[in-house]
Amino acid sequence: MDIYEVVRGPLVWIAFLGLAGGVVVKLLLMASLAKKEKTVFPTMSASHGLRSILHWIMPWGSTNMRAWPVMTTVSFAFHLCLLVTPLFVMGHAVSWQQSWGISWWSLPALAADIMTLWVVCGGVFFLIRRLTAPEVRNVTTFKDVLLILLVISPYLTAFVAHEQWFNNDVMIVLHIVTGVLWMLAIPFTWLSHMFWFVFTRAYMGSEFGAVRNARDW
Repeated sequence: MDIYEVVRGPLVWIAFLGLAGGVVVKLLLMASLAKKEKTVFPTMSASHGLRSILHWIMPWGSTNMRAWPVMTTVSFAFHLCLLVTPLFVMGHAVSWQQSWGISWWSLPALAADIMTLWVVCGGVFFLIRRLTAPEVRNVTTFKDVLLILLVISPYLTAFVAHEQWFNNDVMIVLHIVTGVLWMLAIPFTWLSHMFWFVFTRAYMGSEFGAVRNARDW
């Protein structure tokens, strides 16, 4: 078994199992902590929570977003491309077809390239902001910088492999390895906000709406 088969097979399984297991464990821990607080669950309101979530997932849906239009535009496009591209890029669709016999629609090559580059450029934008903007520079650590680089690495290596600028086999292996590391990091770093966003926004919306009679957007 060569290195490609190792990273494409067992290593990817480790990534999926680590991601799923980590998310489940963190979710159980969060539920346990919320139960101990004795105010979290009683405060939760389905209507206020849902209203808050809807406002915060809509571009320019909150006052803060409208105050920072460039940041909002870059951030929403970044997150959209970050999530959609891996699901619908042709190479991944072919892998699912070959491995599991599952097929679905894939992005046109040009669209996939543009979305991939947007993730890379968006990551660079966030990195520069982290290092230069005082409001975030003061709370940025070396770990934060590494995480941003880790997030964009699978997309950068995928683009380089697609363009065949360097040794294609090496770049594909690097693409898979960085993707695996990215997935394993999600449950244990601030990258987990992709899962916890719904819960935190629901709680904030419930507290502001049901308790303070105010909007949190």
